[in-house]
Amino acid sequence: MGRSMTIQYCAVLLLPVALLVLAGSSPVVAQLELGYYSKTCPNVEVIVRKEMEKIISAAPSLAGPLLRLHFHDCFVRGCDASVLLNSTAANQAERDAIPNRSLRGFGSVERVKAKLEAACPNTVSCADVLTLMARDAVVLTKGPFWPVALGRRDGRVSSANEAADQLPPAYGDIPLLTKIFASKGLDTKDLVVLSGGHTLGTAHCRSYAGRLYNFSSAYSSDPSLDSEYADLLRTRCSSVDDKTTLTDMDPGSYKTFDTSYFRHVAKRRGLFQSDAALLTDAASRDYVQRIATGKFDDVFFKEFCESMIKMGNVGVITGADGEIRKECYIVN
Repeated sequence: MGRSMTIQYCAVLLLPVALLVLAGSSPVVAQLELGYYSKTCPNVEVIVRKEMEKIISAAPSLAGPLLRLHFHDCFVRGCDASVLLNSTAANQAERDAIPNRSLRGFGSVERVKAKLEAACPNTVSCADVLTLMARDAVVLTKGPFWPVALGRRDGRVSSANEAADQLPPAYGDIPLLTKIFASKGLDTKDLVVLSGGHTLGTAHCRSYAGRLYNFSSAYSSDPSLDSEYADLLRTRCSSVDDKTTLTDMDPGSYKTFDTSYFRHVAKRRGLFQSDAALLTDAASRDYVQRIATGKFDDVFFKEFCESMIKMGNVGVITGADGEIRKECYIVN
């Protein structure tokens, strides 16, 4: 996990400095730049990487949650660190929305932000911190490296209701998922590629228990789930009311970024309905089956980098808008 590890660099076509992003329904041009902090905080990526090495070395299982934090941030109000804000007496924030109550890693973000504040006060946004941490979570679990353009500003608004309405649900089918992704400027290819992020981390029983018990009037369990795998999951997840049990999303490899997730999905052993849904669409099914062969890991790595860059540019706040939070859990 140290700095001597071999890093796999993605041969991605870098996006131009002026990025077309979605803000609400109107496209705007946002100025994100490689080397944005070259004069104001030149060691920003080194500082983030060093802290991430310590975090992942001590708790390898945090890689998945930190990647997930970035996903959940970008899908609500764009990548503006609104998912990190605490609720107040007058407002229930995103992190307290039902889909976000299982999020972890907030303390790690504060830890990295504190290091940056000590080195470069009032300079690096929490949105940029979270984006870099997500990238490094992948790199430090043997995944690829991609360049991150910086310059995001932090939002001042965070709504649990918006999170509940806008996050892709674990029970989603292809029409619903593609609609949600399209609303963020992401396509079906991005959907299946970014689903590959499920190679890292664990999930609470209640996020998939509905597939195991009383699935429908016709089936006791989800027929799209391999029956032997369903039997195994029932030994670990005793009921739909189980709120504590954790299950690997990529059994046998949940701490390593690789393509084994696609092999599980191809065998109808994806944990979520949204994973199984990838086999119901011709294009996404073809992609799953191709990557599942194990012969195209380099293709997946490259395309994951490209989709992460696209997602990291969704709805960003730049320039004089927003703020640079001193602490990520509270507005200035």
